[in-house]
Amino acid sequence: MPSVRVYIHFIWSTENRTHLISKDLKPLLLKHIKENSINKGIFIDCLNCTTDHIHLVVSLGSEQTISKTAMLIKGESSFWVNKHKLIKTKFEWQDEYIAHSINYSSINIVRNYIANQEEHHKKKTFAQEYDEFMKSSQVEEILAKAKENDDNFPTT
Repeated sequence: MPSVRVYIHFIWSTENRTHLISKDLKPLLLKHIKENSINKGIFIDCLNCTTDHIHLVVSLGSEQTISKTAMLIKGESSFWVNKHKLIKTKFEWQDEYIAHSINYSSINIVRNYIANQEEHHKKKTFAQEYDEFMKSSQVEEILAKAKENDDNFPTT
């Protein structure tokens, strides 16, 4: 059996970055994504969302691809929200996503960053963060800067 340890930090937003994820929907959505991923053999290390986007750390299996994993999580979760009419409008994720590998020595920094999304976005909007991620492949540098500049950033 292969031994694989590949961690991917996924980020994607709701369609047009619309604020669709309410406080009531959030725990249901996160729980469903986690449970459905287990059923599909996708290991989610951690996840969290705000009203307009989601962060996940996924440990890819030896036969999983980034695009297939994102497609399975995004497609099924939006289908589920709409099927159960959990919001008044149609729920959709944006087609685009960010997927960056994580150095295992930095995994706790990323986990803490994801856990602290609400506090983090009081200081920086998702649009600002998204632009930084898109301009740089140095995700660990971005997270380190966030940690340095944010008094509320949890430490490992």
